[in-house]
Amino acid sequence: MSDFFIAVKPYLDHYGYWALFGAILLENFGLPVPGETLLIASALLASQGKMHIVTLLVTACIAAITGDNIGYAIGRFGGRRLVFRYGRYVFITEERLQKAEGFFRRYGGAVVVMARFFAVLRQLNGIVAGTAKMSWWRFLLYNMLGAALWVTFWGTLFYELGERAFRFGAGINTLQFFLLGGLAAVTLGLAIHFLRRAKG
Repeated sequence: MSDFFIAVKPYLDHYGYWALFGAILLENFGLPVPGETLLIASALLASQGKMHIVTLLVTACIAAITGDNIGYAIGRFGGRRLVFRYGRYVFITEERLQKAEGFFRRYGGAVVVMARFFAVLRQLNGIVAGTAKMSWWRFLLYNMLGAALWVTFWGTLFYELGERAFRFGAGINTLQFFLLGGLAAVTLGLAIHFLRRAKG
């Protein structure tokens, strides 16, 4: 916990909310940038009074929505050909894209919501929706819901954990992983349930 915090803290100290905004925006339109890491680190700083939690959550949410929409535009107007031509430079391979498209075909709009919680899907989310020619208004709705859930979950969780995240340290990393994973699964399950009811 402390290692990654120490690594990104200088960027947050120097650039503040702009570092958070930039990292999340870049990650969400396809670049391998640790946006989620900076979100968690920012929440820990907010717990120490060095950032404002509401401003942080709003900034992260806007960045996530904007980034995904840029990715959507790339996929929609550039298509698979553009993605395959330049994607390799940012580790977007044909295999990764096909796996993401498989999730998309299986779960439809719900994958736009749950993709936020998975590293590769979060990176490819908007691009896949664009290449699949999903309606932009429908994508925007799911995109906003997913961004709100993702930002609120990680932001408020680590804001509330605060210093405890450092005190427990590596000793509870495995347990914490399963607990957070379970909570994320419940959150996603509820989101998918309500989305399916809305569609029905």
